[in-house]
Amino acid sequence: MALRLGDEAPNFTAESTEGTINFHEYLGDSWGVLFSHPADFTPVCTTELGAVSRLRDEFSKRNVKVIALSVDGLESHKSWIGDINETQNTAVNFPIIADEDKKVSTLYDMIHPNANESFTVRSVFVIGPDKKIKLTITYPASTGRNFDELLRVIDSLQLTANYSVATPADWKEGEDVVVSPAIKTEDIPAKFPKGHRVIKPYLRMTPQPNK
Repeated sequence: MALRLGDEAPNFTAESTEGTINFHEYLGDSWGVLFSHPADFTPVCTTELGAVSRLRDEFSKRNVKVIALSVDGLESHKSWIGDINETQNTAVNFPIIADEDKKVSTLYDMIHPNANESFTVRSVFVIGPDKKIKLTITYPASTGRNFDELLRVIDSLQLTANYSVATPADWKEGEDVVVSPAIKTEDIPAKFPKGHRVIKPYLRMTPQPNK
């Protein structure tokens, strides 16, 4: 059964390139990104793992732990990491789960038989500190992921988790945000003292409140 937004991210224990991992314990009080790869030694995945490694500081400052998954084994993963580090000019700095029995892939519905009966699609799950799923994105095997977009979405998720706002189309950190429809216009000044603009009664903008 497919996982939906707001569902608890299923816990699991699995072997990884950084030892045995209990997923919920690994996350602790952090946010998490779990993302899957069709197989080791695949060209697009090699660039993706390199990209995530180079963004380590960006994930860390957002209190996000990253964990990857592939259906190949540990020895294959370790050999592949050598290729990633060499070709992408980086050092892989997060665990890669060895999911040879496809237990985790099945738990997270990462194998889509109409796409491929044995390999995982490029699934992405963003998980909050409450272990609830906040975002899911599924890419086909042929399309590499945009991790700048993933960071943008995490910024939005973390902002909107703490303030009564939403983020408009193409929003980036530091730009104006939408005031929640639940807040009456007359109550906005007290809640958002930086000011606001009423574009329509249902569309009110205010500067990002935590900047």
